[in-house]
Amino acid sequence: MSTTVHVLFVGDIVGKPGRRAFSEIYPRLKIRENIHFCVVNGENAAGGSGLNEKSVTGLLAGGADVLTSGDHIWRNKEVFSIIGAERRLLRPANFPPGTPGEGSGVFTTSSGLKIGVINLLGRVFMDPIDCPFRQCTHEIDLISRQTNIIVIDFHAEATSEKVAMGYYCDGRVSALIGTHTHIPTADERILKKGTAYITDIGMTGSSESVLGREIEPVLKRFVSGLPAYFNVSGDRPVLQGVIVDIDTETGRATGIKRVNEPLVEG
Repeated sequence: MSTTVHVLFVGDIVGKPGRRAFSEIYPRLKIRENIHFCVVNGENAAGGSGLNEKSVTGLLAGGADVLTSGDHIWRNKEVFSIIGAERRLLRPANFPPGTPGEGSGVFTTSSGLKIGVINLLGRVFMDPIDCPFRQCTHEIDLISRQTNIIVIDFHAEATSEKVAMGYYCDGRVSALIGTHTHIPTADERILKKGTAYITDIGMTGSSESVLGREIEPVLKRFVSGLPAYFNVSGDRPVLQGVIVDIDTETGRATGIKRVNEPLVEG
């Protein structure tokens, strides 16, 4: 019998304000939206760039079922001692062979449903890396042997590359979710063959900021061209992301909606 699983994707966690927003907002969001599975991009969770043991442990304890990442995954040395031992922490699958950790996995919900998660990194305007399109096919082929519910975090800069990946994966995965730019886009939709798609789901952190950083130092850098240190902003935290509804029998998405949930103080 066909049922629906509700999967929440949480946009890039930025520093302590982002971790706090997730830990305080997610419990009520989970109940209100009947969330069965939660994927969190945590690559900026430690001090605004990278991951460490405290941020990984905290996000998983706060309800994340899987942590994805991106180009900042190796920013903190601590991650090397975590990523091999914690299978719920993924790094992009298209790093070269021999890179520590895994780029995908199959995870089980509390009801016993298996969900595959793939993490990929874009190449346009990014550092050189293996082809995400070819690696995507490889990962889908492996995971589809265990489940037809497959979701992808495509951490990429160029909108064109993300859109192209969406069409490339249409009908082969349940959802192709874009991360990295910290700005939510308004193009969420179900593609023709049943894949939920959005170019970027935004971030979880300060809504009064420049991509999660304090405004004044960023303005100084743009106006003067001089170096400036970009501290993480703590003003008005918000949780951004999407909820994807997936038919458990077909693996096709039946709905996708954006989430923009503010942290209520007091």
